Order: sequence, then structure tokens, then C-alpha cells
Amino acid sequence: MTRSTGVYEPTHAAGETVEAFVPFPLPPSRPQIDITGDLAAQLRAAQTNLATLEATGRMVPSLDWFVYAFVRKEAVISSQIEGTQASLDDLLASEAKTRSTAPPEHVEEICNYLEALTYARGQLRNDRGLPLSIRLLNGAHKRLMSGSRGQNKQPGKIRRSQNWIGGTRPGNARFVPPPPSRLPELLGQLETYLHSENSLPPLVRAGLVHAQFETLHPYLDGNGRLGRLLIALCLEDWGLLSEPLLYLSLFFKRHQLEYYTRLDAIRSHGDWEGWLAYFLEGIAVVADESVALIGSLFDVLSRDRTRYLHSEGATLAGVRLFESLPQHPLVTVKSVVEICDTTHPTASKAIDSLTRAGVLEETSGRSRDRVWAYSEYLDLLKEGTELDW
Repeated sequence: MTRSTGVYEPTHAAGETVEAFVPFPLPPSRPQIDITGDLAAQLRAAQTNLATLEATGRMVPSLDWFVYAFVRKEAVISSQIEGTQASLDDLLASEAKTRSTAPPEHVEEICNYLEALTYARGQLRNDRGLPLSIRLLNGAHKRLMSGSRGQNKQPGKIRRSQNWIGGTRPGNARFVPPPPSRLPELLGQLETYLHSENSLPPLVRAGLVHAQFETLHPYLDGNGRLGRLLIALCLEDWGLLSEPLLYLSLFFKRHQLEYYTRLDAIRSHGDWEGWLAYFLEGIAVVADESVALIGSLFDVLSRDRTRYLHSEGATLAGVRLFESLPQHPLVTVKSVVEICDTTHPTASKAIDSLTRAGVLEETSGRSRDRVWAYSEYLDLLKEGTELDW
């Protein structure tokens, strides 16, 4: 199927005149989205698996443990897609204030993503906070781009100059987004759609919104990360997930070429259905994997809790430390002193008892500034966050 999804307008960038793409407002029309056949089946699978993930999250005790883990997994992978050279290990090492092999500014980018998500969710959950809007995204962007690598990218501000995607210059770019003069109108249309009455299912709308945001590319940098964060905000604000348990960027990372190809096909051929098929497949696959991962992590925690409580050296401080491990899977004696609000000798004894019980593992190999990891838990969580791709 071929449909027109926008028009091209001349714009000036880096001394060249090029054709910029200006998309039509959502929802797609001429013709409308055709949710039948295989696409309808993919929608049902995505809806079912996402509902199962939501139900699983409601049933498990200590849901905060899994939110902590999955949000960090999403932050790492989404940042890696944009070239950040840091892994989940690096982020956790930074949070534990231990040595990391990644450049500090790369770890900072992941921390900024977490700050942006925390800010945006806080606003949406506050009766006096901002709604899902461009103002909200500007605030999230300001936090996303803070620090050394983003300070010259106008954090929190809609771009006032022409950008382009791919290529060495505008003339050979893969895609040229709308001219900055058109962004107020186009972003206004997108915001209207976020709050409009619409017959399309919410998951389909989330896919449309993400693709449209990426087409607008309204900031000088950070559009990919913020666009993927926008998916999480839509799912939560529209009542599909009460907590950000879906690390959808893992699917985009696995199929990164197709991610860009599908987005390009919307602009070139109006292939919204192809993009939605890809997007909904990602929702279904990752939701199913998220449910499985919650089960695996919970099984490991339950087994190790029982193992430790029945070990000879179990201590009260050790129990308190164990219960904090899902949110502090890398620890040092100094960090345990803070986590458990205890003394240095008591912290050392707690770590030692968990190590002898086979829960913690010393990973630094150093005699000073030693680091212990909840390795089996981390190994499950780290899948897909490695840099060897």
C-alpha cells in the first residue's frame, strides 16, 4: 500500500538548500490504518502479553525491585542505540561509587535518562504536574541532555536550526526533518493527538506517536532516547502499564536496521502498517520476555533468601543487606554501611556471611576497595545490555 504521509519543502542547512519532509497530522488517512489480518493478530498478541506483564507486576511482592532493574536496563540499551559506550555493569558500578571502565560522560548519559524518566513520571502522577505534552518533553529533554556531552545541544529547547539524519552533510543525508519554522505547528498537532478521542487502540496510537516524534526530530540531539521514553510515558498515561516494566529498546537494538528502515518507509511510501507490525511485534516479544525475567529473578531471590536464612553465619544485618540487593546488586563495605545504616565491622560481617552462603561474589580481585556482586541475579538482568554488538 502506498499513501502520502507528508510533503517536502525547501530548507537551508550548512550552506545547502535541501528538501525537508513535513508530515501530515496524526492519525494517518487517505487511506486510514488497516488493522486487519496479520496486523490485527499482532495487535491481539501485543495486548495480551502486555496485560500479562501488568498482571504479573501487580502480583509480585516488592515490585520496586523489578522497576529499579527494568528501568535501568531500558536506560542503558536506549542510550547504547545512540552510541553510548557504557553497559549496565558500568551504570551499577557508578551508582555503587566503584570503579568503572566506561568513560564517565557516557555513564552520565544513562543517569540523565533515568533522571528524565523520573521527572516525567513524577509530573504525570502529580495532580498539579504537567500532562503529557511538549512542555513535559522539554523538561525531560533538559534533564536528558544535562552534562558535558549535551550542554551545547540546547537542553530543553526546541531546535531553531535545521538538522539532518545520516550522511556527511545535508545534501547526502538519509532524512531531513521539518524546517524549524514549522515545528510549533507540527508539535501542536502532535500534542493535540496525544489527548484526542480516537478509535484506534492505544498500542497503535503509541506506535504512531513514536514514529511521528522521530520524524519531527524537534531537538538538536536526544530525539531517539526521548522518543523511546515517550513510548513508556504513553503506556503509563493511557493505563496500559502502571509501572515502566517494558524495556522495548532491547527489541529495537536487536533489530536496529529494521527499526530505521521501517521509519523511513513511513516517509517514503506511507507504510504505517509495516511500522506498526514491527512495533507491535516488539511489544509482544519484550512483554513476554519481561514476564519470564520477573519469574527468573523472583526464583533466584526466593531460593537465595532461604539458603541464607538457613546458613550458619546468617546475621540480622546480613538479612537486611540481602533484602536490599535487588536495588544494590553491587556493594562495597562503605556502601553497605550507608545502605544498612550500620558500622564498618557489622557491614563487613554481613558481606562475609552472604559470601560464604554463596549469594555474593567478590569481583574486584583487589585487597583494598573490594567489590561484591550478586552475580547470578546480575547475569539474568544484564542480557542484552552488553557492548559486544
